[in-house]
Amino acid sequence: MSAAFEIFITGTPGLEQALLAEVVAHGFADPQPNTGGVTITGTWEDVWRANLVLRGATRVLARVGSFMAFHLAQLDKRARKFPWGDVLRADVPVRVEVSTSKKSKIYHAGAATQRIETALKESHAITISADAVVTVKARIDDNRVTISVDTSGSSLHKRGHKEAVGKAPMRETLAALMLRECGYDGQEPVLDPMCGSGTFLIEAAEMAMGLHPGRTRQFAFEDLATFNADQWNTLRREGETHRPPQHFHGSDRDAGAIRMATANAERAGVAEHVTFQNLSAADITRPEGPPGLIICNPPYGGRIGNQKMLYDVYAGLGEAIKREFSGWRVGIVTSEAGLAKATGLPFRPKGAPIPHGGLKVWLFQTAPL
Repeated sequence: MSAAFEIFITGTPGLEQALLAEVVAHGFADPQPNTGGVTITGTWEDVWRANLVLRGATRVLARVGSFMAFHLAQLDKRARKFPWGDVLRADVPVRVEVSTSKKSKIYHAGAATQRIETALKESHAITISADAVVTVKARIDDNRVTISVDTSGSSLHKRGHKEAVGKAPMRETLAALMLRECGYDGQEPVLDPMCGSGTFLIEAAEMAMGLHPGRTRQFAFEDLATFNADQWNTLRREGETHRPPQHFHGSDRDAGAIRMATANAERAGVAEHVTFQNLSAADITRPEGPPGLIICNPPYGGRIGNQKMLYDVYAGLGEAIKREFSGWRVGIVTSEAGLAKATGLPFRPKGAPIPHGGLKVWLFQTAPL
């Protein structure tokens, strides 16, 4: 349990620096940014903690070993000798996924998958199932086979309390990274004028209260041979929650969305700190208190709404913000630079594209207005 190994924390491409900042803030050892995530060095307890506390992480992969293999027969032989029993339990089914690179002599992922599955079955009597919660991932790159175990199970955006969702919902992990990208640190008010199911506001409130994102869900690592229930229960109880220093505000012209957001906030335990209103984005007004962050994921015509009609919606939102929200910062998610421009807000140059629901979007940000 105490031996350190490499752990890869996957996140949304384009927001690796925001994920790195979160990993650093939580004190994980030797964080290194990579395309699509951050690598750290740690123990199994660090694996558990990463799943529990990291809001921007999509999955946590434990890299449990590697070996060289130049052909399928060698892969078969070395996979049979691999110490699977140190990590996997014979009574827990697994799924195997293999990816290969052009630099490797083993290029057929399907054949490689079959060899590893056979090795697991015949050397350790482990059942293979396409529906298994535990996934073994093998990456063959330059003839080196790196074995990882997905310790998360279902994607970490599934916090366990957002049951009601509308059209084109924002994933919790993506919302958390965008909040961090906008400089949100849990100390200021947040307002979402097109809140939908309330994802941005619920994430912001949880961050401000010190709530662990994984506090109510289960993880694949609970079915591994390395799991210690007593240590895990102690870890889950660590940390203090508190009342947020500021209040959170959400609105939407769709009354159904307000009902969904309210129900989701109640399930998350943050409802008393979030006020939801049924009104259009053009009618928002400044709440009492200090300036903070306005952030929203409006329709952009890719999947919802007629894009031509949306220019007026964005313009109305921009006018309300300029009229009411001096000193506030703004972050708007959209796939169309023209829609962002229609707000008339002084956005900084856009950053890297971010995948969201099959589209490429950008987070357009302003300095304090």
